[in-house]
Amino acid sequence: MFTRFFPLLALGLALVSSSVFAAEYDVDKSHSSVGFAVKHMVISSVRGNFKDFKGEFEIDENVLTQVKATIYLKSINTNEQKRDKHLRSPEFFDVEMYPEMLFISTKITHDGNKYSVTGELTIKAVTKPVTLKGELLGMIKDPWGNERAGFHAEGKINRKDFGISFHKLLEAGGLVVGDEVTIILDIEGIKRKEK
Repeated sequence: MFTRFFPLLALGLALVSSSVFAAEYDVDKSHSSVGFAVKHMVISSVRGNFKDFKGEFEIDENVLTQVKATIYLKSINTNEQKRDKHLRSPEFFDVEMYPEMLFISTKITHDGNKYSVTGELTIKAVTKPVTLKGELLGMIKDPWGNERAGFHAEGKINRKDFGISFHKLLEAGGLVVGDEVTIILDIEGIKRKEK
């Protein structure tokens, strides 16, 4: 009986040890960007970002293993106050009712420093799977002794999948605001110090 139990015990210990020894990082907001781009009147793109967010990720033996992020939708910024006010309204994000956007990774694959991160994205109480593709750009120690890691990632979503259904057509056809939104992330994290 013990011989049958031992492999299961060994597997359990391996899983526990992998999570114990994974390095945990907190996103350094002052050196990170959560951005997006969306087509405007078919002929150009509007870019913006969210100024307020928090996140964490884990790296185990130089491999990204877990990601979690919360974005505060009220902080949306497209460098146009009137447009930002509209984006906060019920026609778009409805930030009073749904103040946060949440992403939690469910599967991460990699080829060297190239990554594919699939996770659950929640906007306006709607949760859908989303895949981000990117690259772990490096890991360094800064002049103050902090260990840092940085990565870039991009992905695409359809805003209507999340109940952001504002719809206005141009006379010549095409949408004033495109359905497809490109997510653009530049993230730098600081390793948590051991207690």
